[in-house]
Amino acid sequence: MKRLVKPQNLIVLAGCGLIIYLLFFRPFIGVADNGDFLRMMNTIGLNYYDAAETYADRFFSFSHSRFSYENLFKGFYPSSQILLVLVPRLIGGLFHGSYFDIRLLGTVYALLLLAATWLLVKHNARGSYITGLLLGAALLFVFYDIGYLTYFNSLFGEPVSMVFMLLTFALGLRLTSQEKPTTKGLTLFFIAVLFLICSKIQNAPIGIAFALIFLRFATLKGAGNWRKLALRFSVAVCLVSVIMYVAAPKELKHINLYQTVFFGILNESPDVRGDLQDLGLPERLEVLAGTNYFQSDTVIKQNDPSLEPDFYDRVSHKDVLFFYLKHPNRLINNMKYAASNSMSIRPYYLGNYELGEHKPVGALSYTYSAWSQFKNNHIPHTLGFLVIFYLVYFAGALFQYFRSKELRGRIAGELLMLLGLIGIFSFLVPILGDGRADIGKHLFLFNVCFDMMVVVIFGFILQKMVGIGKHRS
Repeated sequence: MKRLVKPQNLIVLAGCGLIIYLLFFRPFIGVADNGDFLRMMNTIGLNYYDAAETYADRFFSFSHSRFSYENLFKGFYPSSQILLVLVPRLIGGLFHGSYFDIRLLGTVYALLLLAATWLLVKHNARGSYITGLLLGAALLFVFYDIGYLTYFNSLFGEPVSMVFMLLTFALGLRLTSQEKPTTKGLTLFFIAVLFLICSKIQNAPIGIAFALIFLRFATLKGAGNWRKLALRFSVAVCLVSVIMYVAAPKELKHINLYQTVFFGILNESPDVRGDLQDLGLPERLEVLAGTNYFQSDTVIKQNDPSLEPDFYDRVSHKDVLFFYLKHPNRLINNMKYAASNSMSIRPYYLGNYELGEHKPVGALSYTYSAWSQFKNNHIPHTLGFLVIFYLVYFAGALFQYFRSKELRGRIAGELLMLLGLIGIFSFLVPILGDGRADIGKHLFLFNVCFDMMVVVIFGFILQKMVGIGKHRS
């Protein structure tokens, strides 16, 4: 009985109840496809269940719980999501061969989220039972919000980023709390990092930062061949990050470049020709300024053979970076635009209900959405607010870092500062890598980092209040 009433167990039971109620009771709740599902479907052998449904019913407006089976690997999209989808897909094929129920995948994500929740609450409940419960309640309030959970019943890659961000930092902080951390714990941390950096191509570069964290872990006194293993993991994470980026499909790189230049740099540009000259591109491309890759009414088609020598072979993301360094005001303007779209956890233009539920086109579920609605409606959507928030967060993290006398405490502080740095990186990458295209959805990892930072600040305040209370008593 004592085990059951431990904070981590109570919170996980509550989280399990929320997940079952929100994701597995009727009506079915998911996220409508915007066209991104196809990359994963072609890889793991799924197709749309109703081959005769209209375009309007298949995309944007309605979610889908059923998918038909196809041959595996008709295409290939490099992502750690493949493993997470492939296992339930194969199990589903064995026990329910007529169709694949997306809730099998939702169950996988749910178990990973519950594991991360258990680890985080256990880590923070060491000093105080009440602190563990309150921090756990904060995790339930923020990360079990319908805005996050609806992604679980979909083929989007966002839930992979979310659950493995939480798991990575839960496992990393657990290592710093142990006097003699084990190689088993380090290996689990390494696996979580791999799933995180390989979940999306845009996440690959953050592996370099984690490679540095492994070097810091190597300085701890762990069990067995701890130091050698930490160094090997550091090299491996760095290599995987590079390979992940290099292995990105050529078509995807073309899409991102097009969006970055024409729907980013040249979008509302005061001097389109001058910008093209700075990028080393011909003036004839000015007719594409402000267009996105998926428009059908462009003067020059996105796959026009002439764009290969005139655009795709001439420009890279390195050129985009140098352009913004040369024109910092343009970067700031796009950062302001990103900030104005930065507080939406969920894509409000993608419906949550199935067609058979007879809900309005694009209808959304607002059950248990207090946090996502509060963020979207009340937290300032400005670059100034984000700057202040990050300054406060880093000030607190640095304060704790310099107060820590033990190496383990300092590495824990570095992990928390890395969380903030990943947030900054996740804010800038969509601007540098995809322009203004679907910016709100592309800021998903930024939202996860922001929400984790909010919970960290809440936990810090809780610990200080508990410490004051103990001191007075």
